[in-house]
Amino acid sequence: ATHWFGTDLQGHDIYARTVYGARASITVGLGATMAVFVVGGVLGALAGFYGGWFDALVSRIADVFFGIPLLLAAIVLMQVMHHRTVWTVIAILALFGWPQLARIARSAVLEVRGSDYVVAAEAMGLGKFQILLRHVLPNAVGPVVAVATIALGTFVVTEATLSYLGVGLPPSVVSWGGDINLAQTRLRAGSPILFYPAGALAITVLAFMMMGDALRDALDPGSRAWRA
Repeated sequence: ATHWFGTDLQGHDIYARTVYGARASITVGLGATMAVFVVGGVLGALAGFYGGWFDALVSRIADVFFGIPLLLAAIVLMQVMHHRTVWTVIAILALFGWPQLARIARSAVLEVRGSDYVVAAEAMGLGKFQILLRHVLPNAVGPVVAVATIALGTFVVTEATLSYLGVGLPPSVVSWGGDINLAQTRLRAGSPILFYPAGALAITVLAFMMMGDALRDALDPGSRAWRA
């Protein structure tokens, strides 16, 4: 059989591991992104629309989480976990990743909240929840989707970093970070196998970042004009 990328010390095909490793890394990224999109998006939208004590409470809690670095918090919590699974990593990343989406959702809802069509809907007697669902959310979701796509790349590289440090997914789960960790010893011997999972990780993260920028330009033309 032909091993395009070579093999590791155990005889595992590097090409197969690079392709298969995408499943764990991207699954963690997608799962964490969906979780922070739902939790952060809902809390931010409700805080921006209703305001008052709920807005103040969500904002203060988000400020507390903003003061905790995502990677550092994930390392500390993963160290004390007895069972490190994909779902464990997703839960920890979502726990410390939702404030960014909440802040974006809150800002987008506040911007739409004062629009003329929202004021007209209130004058027509529509309930607040109906206005939120029919008029506010459809016009405020664009920036949240764009930032969530960029966050997807951040979560993928965070999972890879945790696995590289040995506190992420267990060695039995193939992931890019774990493969980079295993391949670094071969780099000193002149073997290039480290560059295959590292290259796949870099290309994937860059693709998600570029996709997020494109979505932001498409869904929020104001940001494109500001950057121009």
